[in-house]
Amino acid sequence: MSSDSTPPLNRRNRRRASRRSRRRPAITAGVVALGIVASATLTGTAPLAQATASPALLSASSFQLASYTAPATTTSATPEAVDARAAETAAAASLEAVSTVQNDIVASGLDIGHPATVDTTALQQAADRLDAAQVLPPTFLPGVTSEVTAAASAVDLRVSELRGSLDAAVAKKQAEEAAEKARQEAEAAAAAEKARQEAEDAAAAPSEESSGGGSWTPPPSSGGGSGDNSPGGAQATARGMIAGYGWGDDQFGCLVSLWNRESGWNYQAYNAGSGAYGIPQALPGSKMASAGGDWQTSAATQIAWGLGYISGRYGSPCGAWDHSQSVGWY
Repeated sequence: MSSDSTPPLNRRNRRRASRRSRRRPAITAGVVALGIVASATLTGTAPLAQATASPALLSASSFQLASYTAPATTTSATPEAVDARAAETAAAASLEAVSTVQNDIVASGLDIGHPATVDTTALQQAADRLDAAQVLPPTFLPGVTSEVTAAASAVDLRVSELRGSLDAAVAKKQAEEAAEKARQEAEAAAAAEKARQEAEDAAAAPSEESSGGGSWTPPPSSGGGSGDNSPGGAQATARGMIAGYGWGDDQFGCLVSLWNRESGWNYQAYNAGSGAYGIPQALPGSKMASAGGDWQTSAATQIAWGLGYISGRYGSPCGAWDHSQSVGWY
C-alpha cells in the first residue's frame, strides 16, 4: 500500500493556484472591455484594439460595444439634445432673416441712415461648435447651446434694428409723396378756380364796366355829326370828334378796332344777354342820355358819349383797346 508523501497544505496551495490561473483570462478580458467602452464614450468611435484582441476578449466585449450604440438613440431624445436642435433651427432662421432684410433694403433703394450690415461671425462659429458637439455626451451640449442662443439673439436684435429703419424710411417716402401729390392737387385746384373766376369776371364785366362804369365827360367842341348813322358815316363822325381830344390817326385806328368788336359800329346794336346798347355798348343804354336825348337814334350822340367815357376811364382809345384785348371787355 502506497502513501502520498506530499503534505496536505501543499496540495491545497496547488489547487488554489490552479483555480486562480483559470480565472485570470476572464478578469483580463473584462478589464480590456471596460477600456474599450470608455474610449468609445469619449470619442464616439469603436477603438482599433478590438480588431487585435484575442477571441476570448472579442467575445467578452461584444455585448459592451453593442450596448454603447443604444445611447446614440437615447441621447437624441434627451432634453439637452432637444435644446440643441432648437438652437440650431433658431440660428438658421436668424441667418435667413439677415439675408431677407438686407435684400429688402437693397430692393427699396432707400437710405436708411446707416449701413445695412450684420456681423454673423459669432453665430456661425457657435453653430459649428454645436454641430461638432453632437458626438459628445449630452453633458457637453448645454454650454454650446447657450452660446448659439446668445449669438442668435444678438443677430435678431440687429435685424430688428434694420427692419425698423427700413420701415421708417418707407413711411417717410410715402409721406413725402403724399404731401407732393396734395401740393400738386392744391395748385391745380387753385389754377382752375382762378380760371373760373376770371371767366366769371369777364362774363360779368360788360354789365359792370362796358361803357357804363365811368362818368361821362362831355367832348370838346369838334364839329357835330353828319347825321349819317351808317357804320361808315359813324366812323367819319368819330374821326372828326377825336381831334378835339388831341388824338391822332393811331388812336382812331384803335377806336375802329374797339367798336368793331363791340357793335360793328351799328347804332342799334343790342346785347340781349347784358342789355348793352348802341355803338359803344353802353350799359344801360339810357346812360347815353347825358350826351343827348336822341341817344337811341343818333350815332353822333352815342359816339360823343363813348369818347367821353373812354377819355375819362382809359385816357385814350388805344388804352381802352389794350384793356379789351387783355380781358375781353372795356
